[in-house]
This record gives sequence, C-alpha cells and structure tokens, in this order.
Amino acid sequence: MASVTITDVARRAGVSMKTVSRVMNAEPHVRQEVREKVLHVARELRYRPKVSARSLAGARSYQVGFALNVVSPYAMHAQLGALRACHDRGFHLVVEPIDLSSPDLASDMEALVNGLAIDGMILLPPVCDDAVVLGALDEAGIPCVRLAPATARERGPIVEVDDEGAARIITDHLLDLGHRRIGLIQGPPNHAASVRRLEGFRKALAGRGLQPDPALIQPGTFYYRTGLEGAERLLALPDPPTAIFASNDEMALAVMAKAQALGLRVPEDLSVAGFDDIASAGMIWPGLTTMRQPMADMGAAAAEIIISRSGKTSADGPAAPLRFDCELVVRGSTAPPR
Repeated sequence: MASVTITDVARRAGVSMKTVSRVMNAEPHVRQEVREKVLHVARELRYRPKVSARSLAGARSYQVGFALNVVSPYAMHAQLGALRACHDRGFHLVVEPIDLSSPDLASDMEALVNGLAIDGMILLPPVCDDAVVLGALDEAGIPCVRLAPATARERGPIVEVDDEGAARIITDHLLDLGHRRIGLIQGPPNHAASVRRLEGFRKALAGRGLQPDPALIQPGTFYYRTGLEGAERLLALPDPPTAIFASNDEMALAVMAKAQALGLRVPEDLSVAGFDDIASAGMIWPGLTTMRQPMADMGAAAAEIIISRSGKTSADGPAAPLRFDCELVVRGSTAPPR
C-alpha cells in the first residue's frame, strides 16, 4: 500500500497543503473547526509526517522529552496522555528516567541535555522541582512544562489540579457521613501535592470546628509499603480513626489490606478514601472511594504546550497555570461510622 502523503490529507479535508502543515505543526492562525477536521482526516488516513524531512526544513526535532523519577500509575497515565498528543501531531515522545539521588546528577544531566534533540521537556514531580535539573535545561535552552511543581512557579508553564480543594472535598465527604476521627496518610514532603492535600484536609476539619489530632496525621511516600505502615500506626491508637484518607490510591489500597489483616471490615468498621482513581481502585471489593485526577489529559496538555511552541524557560517570566478539575468518585469503601 502506498504511503499516505500530505497531499492526500489536504485533498480529503478540502484544504491546502500549507494548512495541513500548519495544523500538524500546531501553528496558530488556523480556525478551530479546520484544525479538528484536518486532524480527523489525518487519523482516518493514518497519516504520519516524516520527522526527518520536517527536521531538515526547520529548527525543530519533532521530539518531546518526558522526565520522571519513579514509575507509578500517575506517571504512566501522564505518559500515555503525552504519547497520545505526540502521536496525533506526528511527534515522538522520548522518555528519560532521572535519578535525583545520584551523586553525579549534575554530570548526568549535562550528558542528557547534550545527547538529546528535543523541542521541550515534560517534568513530573519531584523532578520538576529539582534545581540541578532545571538549571541544566535552562543552560541548554530547552523549554520545559512542569506538572504540579512546588517551587519557582513563575518560571514557565504549569499543568496541575487544585490538590488543596480536592482534598477538602474528599474530607468533607467523610465528615458528611458522620466521621469525626479521620486519619490522614501523607505523601512525601518534597511533593507539592502532599503539602496541598494536607492543607485541604486541615481546612475541611476547621470548617466543621474540628482541630486535627496530630496522632491522626501519619507520614507516607505514595508507596504501598508506607500505606501499610501508616495504617498500622493509626489503627493501633487507643482511640483509632473511623475513617482514613490516604493521599494516593496506592496507599489507600494498602490501608484496606491492613484493615482486612486486622479483622476489620471496610466500610463497616473503617472507611477508606484515596486520591487519583487508578485502575485498581474500581477493581477491588469494595471499590475505593477516591478523587479522580485526569492524569492522561494533563500529560497531553503538557505535550501540546511544547508542540505549539509555547514552552518557556525561566527567562520568559510568569505563566498562568493550566488547571484541570478533579471529580469525587464515591464507591463502597466509605459509609457512616457504626
């Protein structure tokens, strides 16, 4: 079968080849309805621009970098979203693991930026807040888009959710059910989302005239193991909580496992809530009540910013964050206390 060309797309869409080129390069000054029609036809015909020819024609590499520190459901969904956006635009996604604990991080980053030909880099937490990583990208002139950063928020494009507001909503849900002793298992302190979710939790309690018991707030790292440890400490208290809000689903699933191991029933003896709505949250029994975060859409949006050439470096000044909505998903793991 002969390969599909830009001429084929232009003919089917009823536009010029120049318009098709502008759409595939995410250039401005194309009406939205025309852009959508061209992209629809391109997908229908399975048109893929030749990256080599496009790179020779301009200064772009048609590759988007994606940097992460750990593999997690959050990172995987964000990566899939970025991959989807890149595929639709004829770009490639280059995934790069970055070890923030490496003593050679500075030299590792220098080798990375010198060896990469990318139009910009998507940074996930906690990579997005690392000064060495950001400095290396700035030095190389590589724009970046950061997901949920905690620091230097004025330096360029940000994609995020309202973590504080979302945590307040899910805590209010537990309060509305009648819970008054609610435990919280935090995420890592160097992760902006952890800090904001703790603040939302505290504000929800304060809104009902409640002071959080320090013993009910336990540290965690977003890993399953720390969910088990946090749940064990909370459930061993002389006056244990009737509900536990874990700052992500992985830890919430660990809380449910620990409750079962201790002979407690969820939700009859203990209500459990999480954050993210990963796939397994809806597969277990009872299903996990959680806050759905549109991770794939956030990854796609970050890629689109780079593809449309609107990625900025710190020299470009402040940029308004692109904020996505969360959705409370109520399942069987929460109920009124006995």
